[in-house]
Formats: sequence, C-alpha cells, structure tokens
Amino acid sequence: MCGIAGFIDASLKHAERGELLEKMLQAIAHRGPDARGKHVDGPVALGHNRLSIIDLSADGNQPMQRGRNYIVYNGEVYNYRELRKSLETEGYAFSTQSDTEVILAAYERYGTDCVQHFVGMWAFALWDGEQQHLFCSRDRFGIKPFYYLLQGGRFYFGSEYKALFPSPLFRPAINEAMVAMGLQLGWNTWNDASYYSGLHALPAAHNLVFKDGAEPEITRYWDIDSEKQIQLNWQEACEHFRSMFLESISLHMRSDVEVGGCLSGGLDSSAIAGVIGRDYSHSRFKTFTVYYEGEGEVDERPWVSKVLGSYPSLEPYYYTPTDADIQNSFERALWHADVPLAGSSPVSQYFVMQLAASQGIKVLLDGQGSDEFLGGYMHSFYRLIGGAFRNLKAGQALSEISAHAARQDFGMKKQADILLKSLLAGVKSEQDLYELEYRKYLPFLPKSDLIPFHLREKQGSRLNQFLYQLSFASSLPTLLQFEDRNSMAFSIESRVPFLDHRLVEFAFSLPDEAKIHQGATKRILRESLRGILPEAIAGRKDKKGFVTPGEVKWLRGPLAHLLEQDFSQIDFLRPDTMKSVVEDFKKGDNRHANLVWRLAVLRKWMG
Repeated sequence: MCGIAGFIDASLKHAERGELLEKMLQAIAHRGPDARGKHVDGPVALGHNRLSIIDLSADGNQPMQRGRNYIVYNGEVYNYRELRKSLETEGYAFSTQSDTEVILAAYERYGTDCVQHFVGMWAFALWDGEQQHLFCSRDRFGIKPFYYLLQGGRFYFGSEYKALFPSPLFRPAINEAMVAMGLQLGWNTWNDASYYSGLHALPAAHNLVFKDGAEPEITRYWDIDSEKQIQLNWQEACEHFRSMFLESISLHMRSDVEVGGCLSGGLDSSAIAGVIGRDYSHSRFKTFTVYYEGEGEVDERPWVSKVLGSYPSLEPYYYTPTDADIQNSFERALWHADVPLAGSSPVSQYFVMQLAASQGIKVLLDGQGSDEFLGGYMHSFYRLIGGAFRNLKAGQALSEISAHAARQDFGMKKQADILLKSLLAGVKSEQDLYELEYRKYLPFLPKSDLIPFHLREKQGSRLNQFLYQLSFASSLPTLLQFEDRNSMAFSIESRVPFLDHRLVEFAFSLPDEAKIHQGATKRILRESLRGILPEAIAGRKDKKGFVTPGEVKWLRGPLAHLLEQDFSQIDFLRPDTMKSVVEDFKKGDNRHANLVWRLAVLRKWMG
C-alpha cells in the first residue's frame, strides 16, 4: 500500500516540476513512510510514497523502471507469484521479488489487457516510453483510490484529494450535486465525481489512457453479469464457495510483514478470523476491536469472545474511545477522510486502525463487501419478497415475510410495513427507489432539484439488481473510501478478502435462495463455513453493522461545538430549514439526528 502522485505538464519548468511533485507527495506522506521516489523526464513526473509489504528491499522501491516503462502503483496483486511463473515460461525474466515488476512485465505481454489477469486491488499510473502515453487503472471495486485533474492538455493524478491541492489546476469549488447525495443518501463518492468540481475519480473497473494532451480514453474493462445462473446443487454450491473463500484468505495472507485482523463479532470478520485461527494456528494472529459501554450502546465483545474461545491462536486487543479521544481525534480523522463523514462509524474505524498501528501491524484484514453481494442488509428482504410478488409467486413471498418476522420477532405492524415496502420494490426500478430515498430530505436540496445520479440498469432478479447497486453505486464505494483513508492514516494496508472478484462473480451467479432464505441472510456464507464459524456466530439473527453513538451522544457531548457553527455559510442549502432542524435537535429532538450530523460535519469540512 502506498501513495502515488504525478502529472504531465509541458508548461512547467524542470525545477518547478520537481518542487511541485515533492509538495504533492508530502501531502500524502502518511500513505507510505518507508521510502519516497521520483522520476521526472521532460513533462512527465511520477512520484511514490512506499509502504513496504512485499519485497522489503530497496529493489521494490518506486517509481520502478522496466525497459522504457515506469510505474507508480498503490495496492497488491495477490496472484503475482502465479502470474510471474506464467510469464517466466514465456521467457520473461525478473530482477526483484515484487508484484510491481510483475505488473510491468504483464503490461509488456498483454498491454492494457494486463488488468484482466490480476486478482487484487490497485491504482497505478504507467508511463509507456515507446507509445508515449500514460496508462492508468483502478481495480474492479475501487478499493484503491485514483483522482485526477485535466485541463488544456495538462493531466494531474494522485491517491487522495489532498495530493492534488498543490496542482495549478485545482480549484476549491464545491460540487453541490455530490454534497446533496452525501446529505440525502450518505454517499461520499459517485461514479467519476468528487466533492470538488473539476476533480475527478477514475471509476472502479476502468482504465484511462492519456496521450498527446488529448482527452483521455476511459474504458470499462470488467463488470458483473447479474443474469448469469450457474447450475449446481446446494451442496456443490457450498463446497465451491468455501473453496473460493479459503483460497482468497490464502492469497490475502501473502505478506513479508505481520498481518492482523479486525474482529467485530459479526459474521464477516468472524469468518475471516475463524479461517485464520484454523489454518494458520502455528502463529499468533492479532485481532482488534473497538467497543462502547453504557446504556443503549452496542458492545460486541461477548460475540468476539465466542470466536476467541474457538481459536486460541487469536490474540485480541480492545479499545474504547473516551470523550477526550473523540474530541481530540475528530478533526484529524476528518482531514484524513478527504470528504464529510456521512456517519460516526468512520470515526470508530479510525480508532480500530490506531489500535492496530499501536501493535506494529502494517497489514490488516477486514470484512467489507460481504453484506453488499450476499444480501446481508435487512432491506434486502424487500427486493427478495418484491421479486417473488413480481413473478406471481405470492406463496413464496408470504412465506418469506413470515419466516423473516419469526426470526426477528416482528409484530403485525412491522410485517405490514414489510409487505408494503416489498410490493413497492416489486414494481419500482432501482433508479425509482433511490430517487424516492433521495427526495426524503427535499428541504435541504440545492437550488436545483434535479436528480444528480443515474444508476446503471441491470437485469436478473430484483435481489441481484439491488445487490449490484449496493456493490457498485451506493453502500460499498462509500465504505471502501473510508476503509482506505482510515487505514492509510496510520500507514496500514487494509485488505478485504471478500472482494476477490471471482468469489463475487460466483455469488451473483447463484439463485436468490442461496443468499437469503427463510429469514436468514448470507445463507451460503453461514452454511459453507459450518465447522469454522462458531455455531453462535453462524446462527446470529441480528444485523448490527458498525454501530456507534456519535450521531446523538457525541453531538451532545464531545462534539457539541459542531452545532454552534454558522450554517448560513452553506449558502447553496436552505438556511432557515437547516437552522430549524439543528435547533430542534439541540432541544432534544432526535428524529433527524443523522441529517444533523451530516450538516454539522459538512460545515466543519468546508472550513
């Protein structure tokens, strides 16, 4: 894991290029404290801050050269050993043990199609000295970030917003459409947009080629086929899922430094810890948990203890942030985030990473992604049930409502609510449903009430259509953005084993009942890991998420000063309504607590 930055700008003098590149790298020094490298050749400048994970020697430093090509790269190609062997059989020779050199050799062999051969996470910029173009790529899920500025034939790129602030092309004009999506939906990223007008993100699963100052050629190189259906019986599906998951863990454990893991007590982090506790019991594996005590707080330590009791090689570390910790760390966490925090959970995640760093961990495994493609969120039931109604399978739909209600102990009123929402999900498209959610906070929209997003239309079951949007438009991109920034704030490489693209492709090819069935979410994960997951975890009925007390308790405690800001400075929102909802919250009205949090943090982020 590293930080990259660079540009192609013929308008600068040679000395200016070196000075500017240094400023860009200094802005993201936290991403790679182990080495810094620069390559400046004419208008081309490539810079790299290294966090050493694979091949710790100086041979792995970047920018790395192979022939006439140079690369700066952030991420890990986990199958680099297998890919290297394949290339060696074709006559390619290697002088380092790094995955970076494998990317360069793969590019020599396959050109821009090289990314089709990678299993992993990446964002890189590769200067092709022969073709005289810059080839940039971002991994299939956007786990690693890549931003750029483009104007008048000049091109700048970097791993974070702040890397591009020194660029002469950067303008601090707020992208009001992105702000609206953040307030209404909690998204912090959308397609190629950022919170600044003119600052673009390279979308996940896309390549970019920039040449001769022309408009860059941006192409999608991968997508999920949400209609594909694989023909396996239930036992075969479970065995295949289990095999693929174990292989993903094995690949993600490849490291020349110590690997640790997040452990919340939920299904996903427990699955990862369980596999490691069983298959890597020869060495200690440090796990990290943040918790909160007090009335109404969610404390997952009892669930964590069930995993620890099954696997003695797991070495737990715990932390509970105090009010002083929250007050002292909030602004730093916000600075690292690059974007307004849509909720308080990213702050808690910040403390998880801080805890891991205190124990010398440089690589951390986390469970992001599973909820999105395996149907882990409770509102996935609306699409499942709605899809059954849509296909005229009323009996199946009612049976699922009954099972869901029994498992969660829902009364008749809640069951009626599920029925109505499911019927709506059965007749409305995902675009329509997200628009309804977006308009929920209509008084806070910018002056324009135009919908600023248009989802990619997908086919397949109603559930698969929903899971696709969770994975590529709404939930997961936002979570991955915080995953990257919080981990890199402490120079930690965060890895997400559930997002092996082959595992995700397989899950999408399974029928709906493999994901949700008779009230149970993530069914295939629970069943395929029987014997690895403690029974109490495999049978958990609740879905807590990463619940933190910030939206109410913190805003009335250590972060109460955020409510005293001058909200009229957000001049593209409706000031009277903003003031009213904030004042109501201060008087004890919690109905709009999430929105008040987002407004308060947005105002702080704006400075």
